[in-house]
Amino acid sequence: MKMHFCIPVSQQRLDPLGGRYVLYSVYLDGYLFCRVRYSQLRRWNEQLRRVFGNCLPPFPPKYYLAMTTSMADERRDQLEQYLQNVTVDPNMLRSDIFIDFLKFVQLDTFSITTKTASLDIFLPDGRNIPVEILTSDTAERVLEVVSHRIGLSQELLGYFGLFLIRFCKEGKQSVMKKLVDFELPYVSLRSAEAENCRVGLRKWYMDPSLDSVLTDCPAALQLIYMQAVQDIEKEWAKLTQAQRQKLQALQKEDNQTKGTLLDTDGPQRTLNQNLELRFQFSEENHWPWFVIYTKQAFLLSSCLKKMISEKMVKLAAENPEMQIEVPEQGNRKKHRVQQSQKDVSRFLPRKNKIEMANVDCVFGTIEEEDL
Repeated sequence: MKMHFCIPVSQQRLDPLGGRYVLYSVYLDGYLFCRVRYSQLRRWNEQLRRVFGNCLPPFPPKYYLAMTTSMADERRDQLEQYLQNVTVDPNMLRSDIFIDFLKFVQLDTFSITTKTASLDIFLPDGRNIPVEILTSDTAERVLEVVSHRIGLSQELLGYFGLFLIRFCKEGKQSVMKKLVDFELPYVSLRSAEAENCRVGLRKWYMDPSLDSVLTDCPAALQLIYMQAVQDIEKEWAKLTQAQRQKLQALQKEDNQTKGTLLDTDGPQRTLNQNLELRFQFSEENHWPWFVIYTKQAFLLSSCLKKMISEKMVKLAAENPEMQIEVPEQGNRKKHRVQQSQKDVSRFLPRKNKIEMANVDCVFGTIEEEDL
């Protein structure tokens, strides 16, 4: 599935010889990821093409004459589409050419050199685990280091992820985004420096039934238990009175295994400004639009993708005679299926501030306070 890359702005700069070039500000999930030149992306594309050939999406052509304003805008949109499409192939995401380039531009953008550093990883119960890393370590690598420190089984790493968490006044917290595997956590903290962010460890799956897969690992069990308690205390999850009484009783008994089996997934609040998230879902051959206004549009979109991925994995396991392509990064499987549902999620285009169309909108307008 596509990642939320966008290039909302670009700037003209002078090179040491007096020539002009354009520097593109690339954002991932709403936060500055890197600043990069067209020539850098073009060389990267050439390197990828030598390995992956025609699997790559088309790259914007080079202009030998001065660009007009419309040509510059068109190139910016084309580069944005290229970055979104090039991340669809999980094999490309795992390649050294792909990862090494993105590591370099992240470090270069924030003028950070590769060196040893200490990074605090915060747990749901408020404790932090200091780990020694390199500033150039990816989120995938940092997660491996943290898991070793806390005794989390390597086979269970796919069920957890690193997140940027904003710490506000009066002890309030907001989960802002999940760090993708090739992001550099040390650099991401610099990108969100003004928002008092920290890197936190949380589970990364939507289906509560998967809790049972983790119960044989004490470290995993403790993590999901701590997160369940935190989600309820922060009112990120809504419980019925009966569920709340059951959890309180389990807490008194210190019965963590039973406590994790409560369904505590719920909406979470965060971020700077409300965004609009629109998606369609098939319901009895009808395709209503869901429209949500929230500060966590990027995070919610990632969660929707995760839910779709988990559902497709279940369908594939239950129907081995059918074929379905599971859109999970780094673990792409093909089974035989005929897809009967179509799920689409997207953000409104940058240029078009689309007014609410006269389409079937299930919730009308869902504002932040309604979540």
